[in-house]
Amino acid sequence: MSEDFNMSMRKFLKQVGVTSQQAIEEAMRDADTAGKTFEAKMVLTIPELGLEHVITGKITGKDD
Repeated sequence: MSEDFNMSMRKFLKQVGVTSQQAIEEAMRDADTAGKTFEAKMVLTIPELGLEHVITGKITGKDD
């Protein structure tokens, strides 16, 4: 793969990671999350390529 492809993918994935973490932290900031575990799902789609990639996991709230 080309260097331009690698750089554009890394830039996109960095943006996904940073903005997703910010959104999760904001959503959990004022909620009662202590001792709770939340199911999480991320869906990546690229319609033109017929791609739908689903990632699931768990996020544990921080203890107060």
